[in-house]
Amino acid sequence: MPDAVVIGAGPNGLVAANLLADAGWTVEVLEAQDEPGGAVRHDRGVDPAYVSDVFSAFYPLAAASPVLAGLRLDAYGLRWSQAPAVLAHPFPDGRCAVLHRSVEETARSLEEFGPGDGASWRAQHEVWEKVRAPLLDALFTPFPPVRAGARLAAAVRAAGGLRLARTMLLPVRRLGEEEFAGEGGRLLLAGNALHADLAPEAAGSGGFGWLMTMLGQTYGFPVPAGGSGGLTAALVRRLRSRGGTVRCGERVAEVVVRGGRAVAVRTAGGEAVPAGRAVLADVSAPALYHDLVDARHLPGRLLEDLRRFQWDFATFKVDWALGGPVPWTAEGASSAGTVHLADGVDGLTRFASQIAMGQVPDRPFILFGQMTTADPGRSPAGTESAWAYTHVPRRARGDAGSDGLTGSWDRREEEAMADRMEAEVERAAPGFRGLVRARRVLSPGTLEGLDANLSGGSVNGGTTALHQQLVFRPVPGAGRPETPVKGLYLASAGAHPGGGVHGAPGANAAQAALHGHRWSALARVQRALARPVEHSSP
Repeated sequence: MPDAVVIGAGPNGLVAANLLADAGWTVEVLEAQDEPGGAVRHDRGVDPAYVSDVFSAFYPLAAASPVLAGLRLDAYGLRWSQAPAVLAHPFPDGRCAVLHRSVEETARSLEEFGPGDGASWRAQHEVWEKVRAPLLDALFTPFPPVRAGARLAAAVRAAGGLRLARTMLLPVRRLGEEEFAGEGGRLLLAGNALHADLAPEAAGSGGFGWLMTMLGQTYGFPVPAGGSGGLTAALVRRLRSRGGTVRCGERVAEVVVRGGRAVAVRTAGGEAVPAGRAVLADVSAPALYHDLVDARHLPGRLLEDLRRFQWDFATFKVDWALGGPVPWTAEGASSAGTVHLADGVDGLTRFASQIAMGQVPDRPFILFGQMTTADPGRSPAGTESAWAYTHVPRRARGDAGSDGLTGSWDRREEEAMADRMEAEVERAAPGFRGLVRARRVLSPGTLEGLDANLSGGSVNGGTTALHQQLVFRPVPGAGRPETPVKGLYLASAGAHPGGGVHGAPGANAAQAALHGHRWSALARVQRALARPVEHSSP
């Protein structure tokens, strides 16, 4: 009998399994798909000569994560690669806002858009350097982060106190307007906020956009050399070196609860896999509480709160095998691993508003990845392995464009939306379409079919909006990995601190399981010592 069963071999599940194995526990990981990795996998499905990341691709949070750093995955084969520039936002007139890993180069790029914007960028970076270490510690530790939070509070006071706190709560549109005279700096912030589901007018979108740009400034947007699955492979190798096992093609259908405690899981094939100490679930919060645990074991208030659970935007992705480099009109985009395409902050607002109204955007905001630029081994010399994704409504009520898209995402709709995305790239890179050797379309339902955690194509385990973060994630009062069932822990992006490949939800769940077992063992000892001693008669 394993000490712990982990449901799901995504990055959070594998991180949790590794940390439990480090503590001497025996661990078995059950994964529904035929290979581990969750949304961290690559293949050659577009063209055999091209490596394509099926889901996520760039990992600034992984590079910054003390959780992953502590696992020393370089000893298990993980190697990182970087593009010459981190991120670019080209403009029709040939100018380009470029985020470099050099503060001075980024500042020079932004100065072209507005006098003083370079100095403003340097000032923002100085603030970041004052709060970076305690902020990351607080972000990646269980909520509430008592010790890390105290250090962060001291750093925030030193970096501006309430003024800095106000800045982080601003909508990203307002933050950009306050800090930058030109559109370059404003777009770097706003585009990064829309890596999640935060519109330019959303409270807190400024803080998220600021965090992502500063992570890029310090750590870049690195990629695993050879494909995103290199990160998964290193986690699996490390786990197996410590005696852990990963079984793929084993979908868990039920968490078995007896006496208020999780004691086993049952697979779709009917196999009962006992768990001696804990069950950790790297699954979405709705899947855990609606599908895997019988409602009679859960408080009615939790189930009622889950009715208000909000998913993030759905995602629509296209992968390409290109016969040559992307012919960007703005030269600065050629060296960037990630390129954002939108007609200014107003274009981003229009895009987010259409999604909020249930309309498929007519001019989708494009996040474009140049993978061979970031990692030269991804495709033959002189070519490019590329992808792009955009957001669409989870439930479309209409099409803001002229294709009559309904959100059914049948073959016609998939191809029409992919064409719409290609048209946006073509505007910034005339001749792009002539380079396409092959493409693959991954609509929301396809993404969910490849990873059940990506429900409806949502990739962050729930909205990034303030009302579903910290103590409100996934529901009010559930900001920690513990669940109402003893020995059962939520270890997915549905738990604090949320989406992104950084391993923190898995690490927090593992720590909670270890702590819970220690306290349970201590309680048993105390109960035994408290029993009256029976004396036999002489």
